[in-house]
Amino acid sequence: MLKSINKTLLGAALIGVSFASHAFAETTINALFMAQAAYSEADVRAMTDAFTKANPDIKVNLEFVPYEGLHDKTVLAQGSGGGYDVVLFDVIWPAEYATNKVLVDVSSRVTDDMKKGVLPGAWTTVQYDGKYFGMPWILDTKYLFYNKEILEKAGIKNPPKTWDELAEQAKSIKDKGLLATPIAWSWSQAEAAICDYTTLVSAYKGDFLKDGKPAFQTGGGLDALKYMVSSYKSGLTNPNSKEFLEEDVRKVFENGDAAFALNWTYMYNMANDPKDSKVAGKVGVVPAPGVAGKSEASAVNGSMGLGITTASKHPDEAWKYISFMTSQPTQNQYAKLSLPIWASSYTDPAVTKGQEELIAAAKVGLAAMYPRPTTPKYQELSTALQQAIQESLLGQSSPEDALKSAADNSGL
Repeated sequence: MLKSINKTLLGAALIGVSFASHAFAETTINALFMAQAAYSEADVRAMTDAFTKANPDIKVNLEFVPYEGLHDKTVLAQGSGGGYDVVLFDVIWPAEYATNKVLVDVSSRVTDDMKKGVLPGAWTTVQYDGKYFGMPWILDTKYLFYNKEILEKAGIKNPPKTWDELAEQAKSIKDKGLLATPIAWSWSQAEAAICDYTTLVSAYKGDFLKDGKPAFQTGGGLDALKYMVSSYKSGLTNPNSKEFLEEDVRKVFENGDAAFALNWTYMYNMANDPKDSKVAGKVGVVPAPGVAGKSEASAVNGSMGLGITTASKHPDEAWKYISFMTSQPTQNQYAKLSLPIWASSYTDPAVTKGQEELIAAAKVGLAAMYPRPTTPKYQELSTALQQAIQESLLGQSSPEDALKSAADNSGL
């Protein structure tokens, strides 16, 4: 009898253990982010901690790579059969990722409230062929930052409204001996240079493609590269710009060694932080300039989204995580490094306080965002253009010849 009771108790205990372990079974998802610009690694970890506290049954493994490694890491992981559930992706990749079935079509998961609440321009980040391949997360463009103190010393009352004015003001600063090379750009042979180039293409009203064929080698696309080469050869641009990425530009500007710099949203609050920046309190920001008779401002669409990979075995948990990371409360809390995708956030004092100047620039810049070309062959096209820009800056080729060669080698 005692044996029988013991067996029953043991059985009940085992069932209890089984139920307990089932109730607290943890689903682990893997997420891939970038380790530069926009939200910092510490911010992404803090957001994720808040998610796991609210969802204790889901564990999130985070991995961070430089932007330059994000695309290849995502694609290679797909081929290995393991990889990631959630990935950060650039606005330039949905065409390729959709065509090659890297990302899941999440159109059925996007709610009407999401569609109504998110800024219309932000949706272009994650759409291809009329479908949604994720949620927009980082809404971004490049702005013109300027050092108020240097402009004041040079007798310049207002920041430039055109790219020609920028060159004139930089020359005045140089001639007065205030700075040897007043402008900093991110023109390394990387996607960063394409973002600066696209900003100028938008100012000159150029086209990347016409009827699916390269058109950047003429008109505004050619004018944009000629401007870059002229700025570089004039000595107004920091000669190291040809090796700079955005973080290099930020450091040069924060050190007081640039009067003007083109960079993403995140630089505004970082450059205004007296702990790390010598120019805190002197940072001005305006939309990137236009071209007289053609445009009043210029901007590149540098936004990014979060999507679920087709290799994911936990798409529901992955979507739960994405929904949390892109939610309005989360975005508003971290609005100092990346402006929210939600329209009503821009009237929330908690978001706007202390960055009114940036919000004013964003209203113009975000509305003027110009896309890099939407093509499944974007990577080949970008690589060819990066090479063309570098060769032109180094004087190895004329802008005309370099862009013609890029068009021939674009894969289009």
